[in-house]
Amino acid sequence: MVTQLNGSVVKAFDILRLFSADRNDVTTAEVSGELDLNFVTAHRFLRTLEHVGALVAVSKGRYRLSYAFVDLGDRVAAGDPLGRILQPVLNAMTTDLQEASMATAFQADMVVCIARAMSGRQLSVDIRVGSRLEAWCTAHGKTWLAFMPERQRRQYLETVERTSFTRNTIADRTALERSLIDVRAAGYAINDGEREEGIRAVAVPLLARGGKMVAGLSVFGPASRMTDETMERALRRLRQAADEARVALYGKQPDTP
Repeated sequence: MVTQLNGSVVKAFDILRLFSADRNDVTTAEVSGELDLNFVTAHRFLRTLEHVGALVAVSKGRYRLSYAFVDLGDRVAAGDPLGRILQPVLNAMTTDLQEASMATAFQADMVVCIARAMSGRQLSVDIRVGSRLEAWCTAHGKTWLAFMPERQRRQYLETVERTSFTRNTIADRTALERSLIDVRAAGYAINDGEREEGIRAVAVPLLARGGKMVAGLSVFGPASRMTDETMERALRRLRQAADEARVALYGKQPDTP
């Protein structure tokens, strides 16, 4: 049996999705034109969203999002921590690859492990939840730096002192910036013994629908096992894991005609 959807709720969310980082407010005319609604219907939707506290009128016929969404976002974060959501995704990936995997957040200029899955194999790398890692010399960190807003990345590069841990560490700002451009274009980052010799890792970003990076996902292990072939296989599995994680975050979206 096909589930009957409430068209008004769907349309209300269509209106909310019009807002973006580059679009702080919308007008009745814009909603009418972009969502193919007549002007009266668009006005009624906007006034209703204002009435329930989702929107705030900034001038006649112009609306912005209210801070109710900040409160809702806090409830999501407090009630369903990201690490717990991602743990099953990591477990499945590590089972498939037989190598360790990790999820990270970015806090106070450091990469922080929020979930991990260990393979149980000898010569494994022991990373614990809560471990803090430097950004410039790790696969996760380079992914976070590549996908963060330009202003935040520039501040990081100007204020964080970078040292060379190994001969492969990229500490020079110009060289690091070139590397980050490549990471963003490719959609993944590699750590080839840049923080600790003999350790290799590959990481991908987990992006929200709006394009913001919300977590990093990686597979890592000793270089003796993380051959180029293994890294390529891990990258494919990581991209699959990122898709699985988005389903875990947003729910499976029904097919639309």
